[in-house]
Amino acid sequence: MNKEQIVKKLEQYDQMQLLRFFDELTEEEQEGLFAEIDQIDFDMINIHNQTENKGTIAPIDAMTLSEIEAQKDEIRETGLRAIREGEAAAVLLAGGQGTRLGIDGPKGTLNVGQTRELYIFQCLVETLLKVKEEAGAWIPLLIMTSDKNDVATRAFFEEHDYFGYNKDYVFFFVQEMAPSTDYDGKVYLEEKNHISLSPNGNGGWFVSLKKAGLLKKIKEMGVEWLNVFAVDNVLQKMCDPLFLGATMQSGAPIGAKVVRKNAPDEKVGVMCLRDGHPSIVEYYDLTEDMMSEKNKDGELAYNFGVILNYLFHINALEETAGKNLPLHIVSKKIPHIDENGNYLKPEEPNGYKFETLVLDMIQMMDGCLVFEVDRSKEFAPIKNMHGVDSLDSAREMLIANGVEL
Repeated sequence: MNKEQIVKKLEQYDQMQLLRFFDELTEEEQEGLFAEIDQIDFDMINIHNQTENKGTIAPIDAMTLSEIEAQKDEIRETGLRAIREGEAAAVLLAGGQGTRLGIDGPKGTLNVGQTRELYIFQCLVETLLKVKEEAGAWIPLLIMTSDKNDVATRAFFEEHDYFGYNKDYVFFFVQEMAPSTDYDGKVYLEEKNHISLSPNGNGGWFVSLKKAGLLKKIKEMGVEWLNVFAVDNVLQKMCDPLFLGATMQSGAPIGAKVVRKNAPDEKVGVMCLRDGHPSIVEYYDLTEDMMSEKNKDGELAYNFGVILNYLFHINALEETAGKNLPLHIVSKKIPHIDENGNYLKPEEPNGYKFETLVLDMIQMMDGCLVFEVDRSKEFAPIKNMHGVDSLDSAREMLIANGVEL
């Protein structure tokens, strides 16, 4: 787009502040700013038109640990057969930075070891290697980075020789970005020639993967199932043959790993039905009655919390790819420059970031296998340095699972 077209676009959406310092920029900087503006969907950040449909929420059944145990040999073999035939791939959502964990770099580069180096990325890759050894076949590993950590993530894997994984089966792709605004919907500038951008939420993973050309590639490799998981859970099991086999046998287009809540009011998203479709209800949307509601077996009706480990069939993903996901508006502290060009780093929230979430993709599916796992063996998220869901608690759980730190 040329300057006339850019100005017309900005005037249409009342965002002319983005050209406040235009005359101070070099020609190259001006072109770079134009390119950023050209990519922005200003309709997306129209905060005054965003609404959320809560829907009618009801409990959903789960495949419990005892049910899985009774069928484990059969469903494991189904999963292993699919892996041997190249039908499964792992998708690691790793676009975040480790700022809250005290590191200036990708979250996956955090060292969880105590007497040796053991990184989050390493924990995940070594877990996937165990499945590779069991199945006797390499599993494609697709790693979603962000503009802020892509170069560092690729370099880290190179530096550590991919932690023993076959690099021919490792593919990186960059997450789409979304602009940040003040509370009036005006987009911030991070620098005089750069818009304030942040990752657009984990719900954009499939679109980003597709834009990177990786969907075509993995389909050519024969992949039919994508196991999507978060970077911060060091006990996460990827392309788990039990999970894959059970989901395949269920006939559902998606599977979701869950753990039993440790308390009725635990702050975790819970699997449910929303208007008859599989979905996730956030803990703050559960009423007191819903938290204490019991099922026919006398157990909590909303008892299974998600751990961000999902299995999607590619056909189902392609059918939903053209549909718009709900946009989540999050109040955040957003560094930016003011009208005088001074850089500000606020101590309190000062605007909005816009995100789509993978959990919203689930509601677009016709069915979902809710698959229970043992939280003591598969759920050790690292969100803080200390306390609940911290580096400290994850280290304790790794040790309990026989991992040398």
